[in-house]
Amino acid sequence: MTTLEYEQQREQIEHYFDRTASDTWARLTSDEPVSGIRQTVREGRDEMRGTLLSWLPQDLSGKRILDAGCGTGALALEAARRGAEVVAVDLSPTLIQLAIERVAEYAGIGSIDFRVGDMREIELGEFDHIVAMDSLIHYAPKDGLQTLESMAQSVRHSIIFTFAPRTKLLALMHAAGQLFPRGDRSPAIVPIAQRNLQSIITASDALADWRLGRSMRVNRGFYISQAQEIVRA
Repeated sequence: MTTLEYEQQREQIEHYFDRTASDTWARLTSDEPVSGIRQTVREGRDEMRGTLLSWLPQDLSGKRILDAGCGTGALALEAARRGAEVVAVDLSPTLIQLAIERVAEYAGIGSIDFRVGDMREIELGEFDHIVAMDSLIHYAPKDGLQTLESMAQSVRHSIIFTFAPRTKLLALMHAAGQLFPRGDRSPAIVPIAQRNLQSIITASDALADWRLGRSMRVNRGFYISQAQEIVRA
């Protein structure tokens, strides 16, 4: 069930990535030079993307992958290059259009079906693996859990996602972000301690058939995120 808090946060995320920061994210995810702070974010995201992809089978031929919160499509592109049939969904029509334009530059990479919508509310079929990179970090733990529970109904093997770990540095960065004018702020990140996250996952009746898998933190300057894998038992 979608909560009012989830709907409000989703609207903020869509507005931010589709309008306020679309040009910023287009540049951040390109090969263009960026500032020192944004360079650390770019490097951190590249490292995290590589980590998540390394947790998938190297040969993805015949596998169906959902890239939930695909942004400009970098992860979807790499999965398709490895033979996957990819469905890539994002709230932002602007980012989806940019992803389509970028992928069009590559020939013979396999199948990518880009969609605009909510990763847990549109019918997308069944998947072998689901990857959600930095797309749950803006939601309260209860809403993030509901998203995982929703995803679990349509995936055969694993869900790989990231969360914002509760650290002193991340708390300081969040506080500093509140100093920016309201219109320039990115949607709030909701940190959660790894132990607490794992506890609510293992306590979920809807995830009773799943077990915790690998976990790894990436910390590059202004980018702090942690990968978590859950696997169907």
